[in-house]
Amino acid sequence: MHILISDYSGHPFQVQLSRELARRGHRVTHLHFAGFQTPKGNLTVQPGDPALFAIEAITLDRPFAKATFVARWRQENEVGRIIAGRIAALRPDVVISSNAPLDTQHHIQKAARQIGARFVFWLQDIYSRAIGAVVPRKLPLVGHAIAAWYKHLEFAMLRRSDRVVAITEDFRPILIDHGIDAARIAVIENWAPLDEIEPMPRDSAWAARYFSARPLRFVYSGTLGYKHNPHWLLALAQEFPEAEICVTSEGEVADGVAAQAKAAGLANLIVRPWVPFADLPALLGGADVVVAFIEPEAGIYSVPSKILSYLAAGRPVLGAMPRENLASRLLETHQAGYVSDCDDTADFLAKARQLASDPVLRQTMGENARSYALRTFDIENIGERFIGVIAG
Repeated sequence: MHILISDYSGHPFQVQLSRELARRGHRVTHLHFAGFQTPKGNLTVQPGDPALFAIEAITLDRPFAKATFVARWRQENEVGRIIAGRIAALRPDVVISSNAPLDTQHHIQKAARQIGARFVFWLQDIYSRAIGAVVPRKLPLVGHAIAAWYKHLEFAMLRRSDRVVAITEDFRPILIDHGIDAARIAVIENWAPLDEIEPMPRDSAWAARYFSARPLRFVYSGTLGYKHNPHWLLALAQEFPEAEICVTSEGEVADGVAAQAKAAGLANLIVRPWVPFADLPALLGGADVVVAFIEPEAGIYSVPSKILSYLAAGRPVLGAMPRENLASRLLETHQAGYVSDCDDTADFLAKARQLASDPVLRQTMGENARSYALRTFDIENIGERFIGVIAG
């Protein structure tokens, strides 16, 4: 088969899947939007990659207007039209689309249907829930109408898809309630590439160059957006003046965190750009504790992929997330970290103190994290499951 995987974000595990499917003898074209501001995976063809594997970057002639509603809407439609054009030109047998905003996804699905390709909606998030929580607050006059339209659009596309791959069982009843045939739903949880994210020594040469000489390191690596309240990072910096609170992120919220830290005199909270993907294991390995958080309205609908990289790196996780979120359940069930409720700063800091004061606890949780990753992130098994979805 010729399989086209469109991963709007360009994350690490999606491109690993493309490589695995190509290794199995399929022709695979991997598309990603280079202008979207997020940490990227290994998005260049490597010497050992299969001959039938190709990567294409979708670009615009101007920066992506992430924070401006109308300009962003126009650009998301433009990206969708460009991807649709590539689908029309390449004529794959199967299109798997992940992380695309709903307007972008609409163009991708339409193009796949026009050439008769099977369309697999790889559902990373129920976007219309997030839109319904945020847009009416920002656009009081028309926000509810916009949210209703996107809810209609999202579930209409899901119903039209040949298969839906959901990243958590929590999505299944929601999909069925909105008319998606249960037989067309497969659940495949996200993962991190084990061969590219391995545990690294805390005091590697890379870490010695990158971090300060402070005796304790909390590291946050990933996107900061509307689902992420930077309050937790500022609270850590205030609670642990002796520690380095290292944030690797970019964008408006990351800039705001840096400004707030400076205004509060928190010299130990340091915001840096994302590191290249090849340096991510050394970054995470240099952490004593890795940090993750999402807002209550995300509920079950958004599973932070950064946590999967944290697990692969074998580091204990300190989280503030809704208890019903898959990531929270995973960390607590496998004793790979601590999770606090989204409104309980005192509990979050108490758990941070436990981790800070107990290196044996940190080591045990880190080993639990890596052990979970080794059991569940096997790309051969994951590739086999995706082949079953495509063929089913």
